[in-house]
Amino acid sequence: MSTGKNTKGYETPNHPYQGERIAEESDLLSRYGLKNKEELWRAQSELRRMRREARRLLGDAQGDVDVAGETGAEFVARLRRIGILGDADDISSVLSLDVTDLLERRFQTVAYRQGFGSSPQQARQFIVHGHVTVDGARVTRPSVKMDVSDESAIAFDETSPLADDLHPERAESQE
Repeated sequence: MSTGKNTKGYETPNHPYQGERIAEESDLLSRYGLKNKEELWRAQSELRRMRREARRLLGDAQGDVDVAGETGAEFVARLRRIGILGDADDISSVLSLDVTDLLERRFQTVAYRQGFGSSPQQARQFIVHGHVTVDGARVTRPSVKMDVSDESAIAFDETSPLADDLHPERAESQE
């Protein structure tokens, strides 16, 4: 008998068909190059957990932002480290975050924004196929949240054919 928790890491929408929601999800999928809606739902669930934690900390501090910030210093520090919150933001800023704030911090999106692909989908393919490294280590998961400090360490793997500046796919993506 297994003792581990047996739950999904995300929640699906409550209602299966809502045209406006489906159109919005499809737009986000294409804009960020996500493989399927599950990836979007995972990001939405992660955002819900962050907001829930911020509300809990603010509630325990009875609305005092400074006390909540001290209690949740590690929580806020993590969000700052991965670039979701700025240095000037406090714990109450978590409540105004949007799912796009999380999607912007995915390895796939950061790599695309730095020109490691001509589209988010191509950046994803380069990552999954092992052509992109972070600090010399190959990372093949496009959903990893990137630390701000690691952004400058993203590069093509030196053994990859894409490391050559004259590679046909690379020439398109670096323009």
